[in-house]
Formats: sequence, structure tokens, C-alpha cells
Amino acid sequence: MFLKKSSSKSTVKNIVTLDIYGDKSYTFKEDSFQPLNKLTYNTANFITSYVSNKDIITTKVNVSRSIPEEDVADILDIKAYEELGLDQANSYIISSHEIEDAGEERAFHIFVAEPEALDEYFLPIKQQTKYIDLIVPAPLLYKPLYTKEILQDNNTHCFVYFTQDDASVTLYQDGKYLYSKSIDFSLEQVYDKYCELIGEKVPEKDFYTILESEGLKTTNNDYQQNFMKIFGEVFITINDIIIYAKRAFNLDTVDQMFIGSAKGPIIGLDDYSENYLGLHSSDFNFNYNVNNEEWYTDQLQYLMLLSSFEYMENEEAFVNLSSYPRPPSFVNRASGQFIISTFAAISLSIAWPLMNLVGSYVNDAKVYALNIENNKLNKESTKYKKILGEKRKTIKKLDTKITFLAKAYNGKTKTLTAIYNKKVNYKLKSGLFHTLASELTKFDVHVDNISTEDDTLLISLVSLDDRKFTELIKYISDTHFDDVKEIDIEKIEKDSKSKYYKGILKVAR
Repeated sequence: MFLKKSSSKSTVKNIVTLDIYGDKSYTFKEDSFQPLNKLTYNTANFITSYVSNKDIITTKVNVSRSIPEEDVADILDIKAYEELGLDQANSYIISSHEIEDAGEERAFHIFVAEPEALDEYFLPIKQQTKYIDLIVPAPLLYKPLYTKEILQDNNTHCFVYFTQDDASVTLYQDGKYLYSKSIDFSLEQVYDKYCELIGEKVPEKDFYTILESEGLKTTNNDYQQNFMKIFGEVFITINDIIIYAKRAFNLDTVDQMFIGSAKGPIIGLDDYSENYLGLHSSDFNFNYNVNNEEWYTDQLQYLMLLSSFEYMENEEAFVNLSSYPRPPSFVNRASGQFIISTFAAISLSIAWPLMNLVGSYVNDAKVYALNIENNKLNKESTKYKKILGEKRKTIKKLDTKITFLAKAYNGKTKTLTAIYNKKVNYKLKSGLFHTLASELTKFDVHVDNISTEDDTLLISLVSLDDRKFTELIKYISDTHFDDVKEIDIEKIEKDSKSKYYKGILKVAR
């Protein structure tokens, strides 16, 4: 949807459009554009209205590009007085709009309004709303149709619009305002001319009902003939304006004409104008893609809405004749600045003692909070210390019991190990005797005597060759390495009375 609010004015939530001539207002809120019953003061409202062609004076002036920017506004004011013949003794509301790509000199459209005339219309409104953000000259209401791409900006268009108090002809070329003029054929004047033609005053309600519902195609012959005469005069006037505009602005042609009124399209008027002027004509009734419950809404209300969005996006690119701005924010008002300055001075004067006092209070608060936390932690600590003391006593008792049981366990282990060794690992001495006896025989060594001391065998050996003793000892050491702890023969001597050698073999198990 092209109606998108600008984020630059975050306080604006609604847009209110005012038609001061028809005394009708609308509000745009949450993509809905509906009639507003009562105006109220609300800073969330962006308030827009317009000034019709008959209440403003316009002209076009050129300014040298060498003039400094800060002097342009003053030069435009001077030229407005000169070009329009304004009374030097009076003040006027003057606003301008620069024409892009004007050539060697800068060109401006100037719009002038009398403050008294605007006050007559808008002061009663200001009493209700307290401010009016934007007042658009009626000829510039059509500009958003191009910026919002509702119309193409590569043609020359003529807009003819009838309101209750005014009727205007406005021309745009390539999307830029060119020329506008009021004509003496407002809806009220059309009604008066009709009554003058028939020589009597008809009820306004009946007249406007026929005009709105049947228009120039009415079946009432009297109405049709008189409508033809009145609008024939209208198009003669429009044709004169177009002829002037073509000559003054070097226009080749007018590509399309749009005709509308505040009360709705006038049936048959576009066909009549096309036949009369030879210009392609259409109803001034665009699809603005806005939720609205009315069967028809004054198109100028929509144009004011579009202008509001344009203005909020770029204030500098739009002409604003409002002299009733919204009150500045509190910090920008003189009273607000005085209050803020006074408060700041007082705050600075008491800042240091106040800071110390606050710091003291803060420290006291922290100490108080820490004392509460400390007491809480002390209770927790005492509780767990008691639990730990009880656990230590229990552990000490269990350690004593474990020591006693360990001793008993070790004693029983030694006893069982000894019993096992005796039963499983113990080798009978008789077995060893038998083994040694058979080995002595192998080495031709004889036993003279055998005795035992604990696990040690003392064997008295006799042999004809002392080397047999050595061979025997080596064999026993190699063969019974795992069965004996020690094997030795301390001394070998030869018996003087015989040829035998004797020695005592010691075998420890």
C-alpha cells in the first residue's frame, strides 16, 4: 500500500484532513479513512487543510542563480509584492515552490494569502485543535498523484474540480505544477445560474439530487437543456484558459482532462467536455486503496491525505501556508527551558551533599543487607560444623574398629597361609631323601651319615673321586633350584687310612 507513514514523526499516529469550506473532516487511522464527527486537541493527530484558488494569488518569478541562498527568501518576497501589485502597507503570508530544471535562472511558483482571510477560516479550527500542521494551496494538491505514481509524469494534464464555493482549472506538465485559475462556476454558482435560467428558485436538495444522480443525462428535459447551457459556458471558459496556457507555456497539446466535484462525478460531463473541447476526458475519481465505508468521498480529502504523507517525508519540498504551528515540545518552550534551567541549577547546587548523603544511605543499606546475609551464613556454618563434628566422631570410631578387624584379618590370613603351605606346598623330607639317594648313586657317591637341623640336611658323603662331589653339587643346584634355598659343601678331605674322599654336604630347604 502506498499510504505509508513516515518514521520521522514518531508521535504522529493519525492524520486529520479538514475541508474548511464544506465543514467536513476525515481521519486516517490504521489504514482506514473515515469521517470525523468532532475535532479535538490531540498531539497524536497530524492536521492538514487546504486553501482554494479563490483565496490565494499565484505567480511565477525568476531569480538569478548568483544570488546567495540566504538572500533568496527576501528576494522572492520583494518580487511577490512587485509582480502581484501587493499593498506595501500590508503583510501577507508568502510561500514558494522552486521549479526544477528551470534553465539559466532559478524559477519559483509563489503563493500569497492574506492573513485576515486565513484567520477567518482557520482560527475557529485552531481553538479546537490548538494547531494546524499543514495548509496546502489547492493547485499543489495534485502533486502527490505523480509522486505516488497514480498518474504518469510524462503527459500534460488538466484538472477541473467543482466544490461548493469554488471551481478551478489546474494544469500539470510532466508531473510539475504549471498554472491554475478559479472560474465562476462553483456548485453554488451553478445552482444560482440554473434558478436564473428558469426564473424561479428550486429546492437545493432537488437540484443537487438530479445533478448527482443523473447529471447531463437526466430524463428531465428542462434540467438537461439548462445543464447544457450552463456547462457550455463552463467549457467556453475552460477552453479560453487552455488556449492561454498553451500560448504562455508553449504547450503543444493537453493529453487528458480530469473532471470531478465534491459531490461526486457529474454523469455525462466527461463525454460532453470531450465533444466540446476535443480533449480526452475522464472522471476525477481515483482508486486510492484506502478503506472507506462511504460510497463517495470528496477527492480533495484524499489529496490532502496524500499531501500529508509527502510533507512528513520531506517538509522542504512542500508549500505550507499554515501560521498555526503545533506548540513546541516542553524542552523547546521558553517556559520549559526556564524550568529545566532552574531545576538544573538547583540540582547542581545540592548535587555534592546529596551525592554524599545518597552514598551514605547506599552504604548503610549495603551494610544492613550484608549483616543479614552474614547472620544467615553463620547459622548455616554452625549447622554444618555440628554435622561435620558428628561425622568425625563416627569416622574415628569406624577407624578404630577397622584397625582391630585388620589385625584379626591379618592374623587369620597368616594362619591360613601357613596351613595351606603345609598342606599344599610342603614337601616331605623322605621325598627329598629318596631323590638325593638316587642322584648320589648316579655320581658314584655314597652316604656315610645323614642328620637334619630344622629344614637343613647334613649329609656325610664318601667317594673315590673328589670331582664327583662338585658334579653332584652342580647337578642338584641346577635340577632343584626351586626346592632348595642353599647347597654347599664346606670342606672335602682325603681319609689318610683309605683311598676315599669325605665331605659334609649342607642342603637347606
